[in-house]
Amino acid sequence: MTSAELRLRPPTQEEFEQWLPRAEAAYAREIAESGAMTAEAAAEKAQLDTARRFSSGLGSPGQVLFRLMAADQPVGWLWLNVPAIGGDPLMAWVNDIEVDPAYQGRGYGRAAVLLAEREARAHGMTSLGLNVHGQNTVARSLYDSLGYEVMTQQMRKPL
Repeated sequence: MTSAELRLRPPTQEEFEQWLPRAEAAYAREIAESGAMTAEAAAEKAQLDTARRFSSGLGSPGQVLFRLMAADQPVGWLWLNVPAIGGDPLMAWVNDIEVDPAYQGRGYGRAAVLLAEREARAHGMTSLGLNVHGQNTVARSLYDSLGYEVMTQQMRKPL
């Protein structure tokens, strides 16, 4: 699978309306599963962050959202901030790469990261950042193999 075999297309309004609550719930779940906060606090944070980022709906400034397409079949989502919120004005940020479960294991995740890099460059960005939770070993391995470097690391020990 190469980025040439996977392409991006803007979502329809209907697709966006179906995706947004799922993305918010997945974000809350990831926060809670990381141990960063309780499920209730994670849900509140996810709701506030999502509302702020998509305050104007699908066309919200700085939010770049795509369907991942393999031929004519939607296989996932790519969500970028261009530029990233806060910090380096020439860095884009990957908020989410989602490959539908039925299409995982086919190289679409790797191709999606390469498409994210291409999209960031097309917007004049010179770097691309992302977060990955410690328990997501598959994603961490992918990002390592593509040359991403750890910028910060949080650690915790339950007592």
